[in-house]
Amino acid sequence: MNQYSLLSKGMVATMLAQFFSAFADNAIFFAILAFIKNLHYPAWSQSVLQISFVLPFIILSPFVGQFADSMSKGKAMMISNSMKLLGAGCICLNISPFIGYFVIGIGAAAYSPAKYGILGELTTGDNLVKANGLIEASTIAAILLGSLAGGHIADLNVSISILICVLMYGLAIIANLFIPKLPAARQNIPWQFMGMIKDFANTIKIIFTDKQVLFTLFGTSLFWGAGITLRFLLISWVPAILDIHDNATPTNLNAIVAIGIVIGAGLASTFISINNTLRCIPAGILMGIAVIAFTLQSNIISSYILLIIIGALGGFFLVPLNAFIQKIGKDLVGAGSVISVQNLSEYTAMMLMLGLYTLAVYLNLSVITIGVGFGSLFAIVIFLLWLGLRKNATN
Repeated sequence: MNQYSLLSKGMVATMLAQFFSAFADNAIFFAILAFIKNLHYPAWSQSVLQISFVLPFIILSPFVGQFADSMSKGKAMMISNSMKLLGAGCICLNISPFIGYFVIGIGAAAYSPAKYGILGELTTGDNLVKANGLIEASTIAAILLGSLAGGHIADLNVSISILICVLMYGLAIIANLFIPKLPAARQNIPWQFMGMIKDFANTIKIIFTDKQVLFTLFGTSLFWGAGITLRFLLISWVPAILDIHDNATPTNLNAIVAIGIVIGAGLASTFISINNTLRCIPAGILMGIAVIAFTLQSNIISSYILLIIIGALGGFFLVPLNAFIQKIGKDLVGAGSVISVQNLSEYTAMMLMLGLYTLAVYLNLSVITIGVGFGSLFAIVIFLLWLGLRKNATN
């Protein structure tokens, strides 16, 4: 089979590795939430836990792109999944869950540039959008099943739910072994600390001079910042509005969003090409409005419907933007390097929004106030970015 086929050995192995890894990432999140909940940690510690995972993405952003581009992407993915396995093992050994989740975050930070960077090496042309649709669908299916497994099994036994995550990380490592050994994107990269910092700063400068890439980067960053806030909003919304205090219900709602994202990713790969990515932007604006509508709900059925819509709009919005960044970025600075800059931007946005969310919870703001505020902010900023992209495209 052609190595650039969507069902080549490399693509199938990449999707399987991503599925197992993302499954464990999401299952272990809800398992750790259950763990700190049993120990009666304060409510704001939940978002602090997420910050411990996000922080490595920011700290390591100058290095992970070069790490991914300096070797075969499959090897980089295997090393990264091994680090995740180590972090999960730390939690099994009763080391602080914040430390264990931080180590998993190190592995995830190194994994991301390799995961997305390899798509540009395994596919070409419009197949890149379709490959992104497949990898996003694989990721969201893993989020769906991993979230459900993490929450439901944690209600029965937290230790077993964490052990399942260890197994899934192991399966991801095995899948990595079947990814073809592709040439390194950049040969003979000097592994000097200051040199890498300067190289990363130069990469940022090159990317930021391209306004189309810059605006698109802001769009994906806002999406993930809003997405991480929605996850915690759901966790808070369930007990506040539905008066349900288990671990399973929030995971069910997150799974509903994941189903919607799979639908949206599939629609994007079908109706959006690499040459008309701006068509996806209105979906981001509508997503913000849908979050506001969801926040005002108190009926579980209408909430499910709105969450599917939110997910579908998000998937339709995100996939073409990722493909556009990869296509332009690969030519500008290399696939792995552009993804590392994308990680810095996206995870900085997550940190900022998590910080705002933590402050809002600490100040005892209502779930409705938080949801309406974040949804409004997202819709307005995406609208402004859309205007900027349209203006730049016509110049």
